Order: sequence, then C-alpha cells, then structure tokens
Amino acid sequence: MLAALDVPQFLSVLAVMLLAAKLLGLAVQRAGQPAVLGELAAGVVLGPSVLALVDPSHEPLHLLAELGVVILLLTIGIETDLGQLLRVGGASAAVALVGVVLPFGLGYAVCVLLGTSTLVAVVAGAALTATSVGITARVLADLGRLQEPESQVVLSAAVIDDVLGLIILSVVAGLTAGAHLTAGSIVLTTLLAFGFLAAALVLGSFIVPPALGVWRRIAPVESAPILALAFALGLAWLADRVGSAVIIGAFAAGLLLRRALLAREIEHGVVQVGHFLVPLFFVAVGAAGGRHGAEPVRPGQLPGPASRRAAHRGGGARQVPGRLRAGLVPRQKERHRGRH
Repeated sequence: MLAALDVPQFLSVLAVMLLAAKLLGLAVQRAGQPAVLGELAAGVVLGPSVLALVDPSHEPLHLLAELGVVILLLTIGIETDLGQLLRVGGASAAVALVGVVLPFGLGYAVCVLLGTSTLVAVVAGAALTATSVGITARVLADLGRLQEPESQVVLSAAVIDDVLGLIILSVVAGLTAGAHLTAGSIVLTTLLAFGFLAAALVLGSFIVPPALGVWRRIAPVESAPILALAFALGLAWLADRVGSAVIIGAFAAGLLLRRALLAREIEHGVVQVGHFLVPLFFVAVGAAGGRHGAEPVRPGQLPGPASRRAAHRGGGARQVPGRLRAGLVPRQKERHRGRH
C-alpha cells in the first residue's frame, strides 16, 4: 500500500494520522475515556481493516512509531517518583507474577485440553502473558492518576511484566528453534533483563547529575531536552544490546532525569516532542491490529535468537506494537518478498 511513497505523500499520511488521532482522541475524552482509545481507534479506521491508508509495516512509519513509544516511556519515567515506585515493589511483583503465571497456565491448560501438542500449548500460553506498559502508562497519564499509589503499583507491575515477557519470549523462541535450553541459560537471561535496569539506575544516579551540571554551565538551559533525548536514546540502545527491551532503557532514563537539576525544562521539551510522535505510535498500534496486518502464530514463525531483540524493540508497530501480542505476529514473509 505505502511501499512507494514519495515525500509529499508521506507527509500527507502523517497529517491524516495526526488529525485523526487528535479528533478521535477529543471525542472519546468528551465521553469520559482516555484519549489513547481514540488514537487506537484512528489506527483501526486508517489501517488495512477499513480505509487502508496506513500501512504499519512501512519502514518510515514503523521507525516513527518506535521512536514514539520510546518518547512515551521517557516521559512517563520523568513523571514517576522512583522512591514511590520502590515502596510498592512487593505488591507490584506479586501483581506481575500473577499476571504472568495465571494467563500462561490457563492458556497452556486449555490448549492441552483441546488436544494440541505441548509446544503449541507453550506458545499459546506465552502469547497470553504479554501486556502493554506503554498503553498502561498512557491511560493512567490521560486519566491524571499517574501519581496515585494504586497507579504506581500498576505501572511498576507492567514494567516487571514486560521484562518477564522478554524472558518468556527468549525461552519459547529457543524451544521452537530446537535449541537445548538449560537452567543456566534461563538464569542468565533473567539476570541480564533485570540486572540492566538495576545497574542503569544505580550507575546513572552517579553520572547523570554531574553531567547535567556541566551541561548547564556550557550550554543554554533551553538545550537540556536535547541532551536528555540523546541520553534516553543511548540508554534504550544499550538496553537492547544487553538483551533487555528498548522501552525499559527509555523508562530508566526518565527515572534518572526526574531528579536532575533541569528536570522541569527537560520534561517540558520532551513532552512537546511527544505531542507529535506518541500519537503516531498508537495509530500504528491500531493499524497493526487489522485483520490483514497479522496472522496466527505458528511455532516455526517465532523469532529465533538472532532476531529476538529486533522483534522486542520497543514493542513497536512491527510486532503488533505496545505488546498487543495476543497470538498475532506480522506478515514478515510478505514484507520480505515485497522488498526483493
């Protein structure tokens, strides 16, 4: 659909996406619902299911959607009190574990009762464990309840669940690829996923404040958001390289920047960038959920170890963004054929 867009056409698609997201967002807000629901609905309408104006697999749109969710999690991190997040850690861990174990167990059990193979049952259970930290955070922010204790539990649980989902995806991808999994490899994956977040927060608390102090002396205050964005993008990249998720790196960057000297100026600048990019992410989510944009998961289609990180980056539009992995994966083969 959008394989051969030139610059004017691409700009027109962006204009339509932004306008539809804003109008439907305002409409659902008037009905007392968070604006993100309108943005998702805009994606469904513009995507392959209805008007076919937006193809979420189009590379430029995919990249903008990925950048949008990174900016969203950076913003949520800046608005989140790390101390309060840690205080609800026990409750959040319990919620996250129940939110992973229960869907996995029920999905596995139902598939076994239906007579499927063990591998198919494991894949189905793994698909049901996924949540969306991006959508969770955005809904809470839209409702103005991000700072409430209950919201902190939900947000922290969503982050933990996202990391657990990464671990489960790694294990299932290994099983479907025929790899020999050991307890040591699973433990290593777990340590990398959780260890990155802990290490980033500890080391960053010693590096970020003095770095911003130096920047304040040599550059205008108005340029602080640029440094913050560069830091967040770098940390998101590093998270991916060590086997964690891009959005976890962005969220960690936001938590660190909240306590910085220029936190208010940084937040203002990042939010302004988010007004453009974040709606594009949610429109892409809605568009990717169309009936022509995804197909049922089969064990052989799960990403292997080499492509697992790419499939998990930011939870973006390429894999039904925002962790909307309810048994759906993109038509990777069709897109590859279209490029040759």
